[in-house]
Amino acid sequence: MANQVIKCKAAVAWEAGKPLSIEEIEVAPPKAHEVRIKIIATAVCHTDAYTLSGADPEGCFPVILGHEGAGIVESVGEGVTKLKVGDTVIPLYIPQCGECKFCLNPKTNLCQKIRVTQGKGLMPDGTSRFTCKGKTILHYMGTSTFSEYTVVADISVAKIDPLAPLDKVCLLGCGISTGYGAAVNTAKVEPGSVCAVFGLGGVGLAVIMGCKVAGASRIIGVDINKDKFARAKEFGATECINRQDFSKPIQEVFIEMADGGVDYSFECIGNVKVMRAALEACHKGWGVSVVVGVAASGEESATHPFQLVTGRTWKGTAFGGWKSVESVPKLVSEYMSKKIKVDEFVTHSLSFDEIHKAFELMHSGKSICTVVKI
Repeated sequence: MANQVIKCKAAVAWEAGKPLSIEEIEVAPPKAHEVRIKIIATAVCHTDAYTLSGADPEGCFPVILGHEGAGIVESVGEGVTKLKVGDTVIPLYIPQCGECKFCLNPKTNLCQKIRVTQGKGLMPDGTSRFTCKGKTILHYMGTSTFSEYTVVADISVAKIDPLAPLDKVCLLGCGISTGYGAAVNTAKVEPGSVCAVFGLGGVGLAVIMGCKVAGASRIIGVDINKDKFARAKEFGATECINRQDFSKPIQEVFIEMADGGVDYSFECIGNVKVMRAALEACHKGWGVSVVVGVAASGEESATHPFQLVTGRTWKGTAFGGWKSVESVPKLVSEYMSKKIKVDEFVTHSLSFDEIHKAFELMHSGKSICTVVKI
């Protein structure tokens, strides 16, 4: 089917606030420096639900959502040299062109090469490869994995071990990599550290895993849902607390229970009040707090400047700081060698026609990660 339009199934979001609709769409062949991928499996992330809800200021419709996928290269456009038909790949919502000033700076992973067009739901040339019922359908986060076939820029693809199970490693396209990297890259957790992780969903569990790999001696999980505590301990949490069990602010609880506060804290919810609490739970002089959760548009976080003057550091992370094209294959290798967990994050597996159930499970808090087999 190279150089031909492919007709296939996709879950189309026609408008904000409405359920996804399984439709037959047309996927055009890849243009120069683009790759068409047959998606084998995709996960459903809170970011997909956030955009679908209509709260995302960058949200454009109609669109094919999805950004945690894995698949096989079906065809490549002109000028593609690092990928070929048959390669096993993970599409990337943060590309790595290797040429822009962001890629050339070791301090960041935020490649900006195609940021403007990607934010508009378009390919780098300013057009879309998707149509349905005569209408143009937009791309999402440069990936659009809720489709049997998708087209992505060649700088937005990681070539991985062909033996890797795609219904598991698709999760390395977002949540697990984000949380794990927040601990080992952004915070750079040290052996013997005391850590606090606010929010024990999939990303929070990945942070706990990263803290454990880094050698933290004490990892304290925080969530208002006690049902999540047992699993958090399986991932490496040494103890878990519910802020609703205390009459005083949770940051004061940490200052007492951790001899002045924690060395590292992580906010994995996207709640600006929790972001403040996580910072203020850090130890004076050296505590580092990392914002991992994405707050709703327009929200602002605050703290007393004296918190920073007295030696605390407030940081943020996107995709765990990983330079994507070069790092995701290494993460897959770490999973294959059992250094990091992936299988344990998957609580549900659904067929493509059941994709709406994945959103229901997520909103109910009954799932950590749901994988949809395309």
